[in-house]
Amino acid sequence: MSTVADKLARKSSSKTSAKQVRLRLVYVDFWSAVKLSFLAAIALAIVTVVSFVLIYLVVQTTGLIDRADEFFGSFSDGNFLLSQFVSLPQVLAFAAVVAILNLVVVTVLGAVTAGIYNLAVKVTGGLLVGFTSN
Repeated sequence: MSTVADKLARKSSSKTSAKQVRLRLVYVDFWSAVKLSFLAAIALAIVTVVSFVLIYLVVQTTGLIDRADEFFGSFSDGNFLLSQFVSLPQVLAFAAVVAILNLVVVTVLGAVTAGIYNLAVKVTGGLLVGFTSN
């Protein structure tokens, strides 16, 4: 029984100037996937914290929080002020919580993805990858 990967390998047997190699990816190391997804999650956490701070600074500079205070104050007789709940330390704390949750979720998703791929390889035979030397 011939697979699509075998047919592609036979088609690429024509002579070219660069050497071509076709390899099949049949295993993803679990701990390598966890480490790589953890590093990606750290980068995402840094981007999350920086973006939260920049958005807060833009909202604060444009005076949007003061306008929201006026709007909510008209309904609550000045008892509810948005500026009591949205300040730089609170934004930083919220950004840190979101970043930590993302760190855990992305790391676990990387591990689960590696496990699912390793199980799927048993059915599909792996991913055919082509390389050339130029």
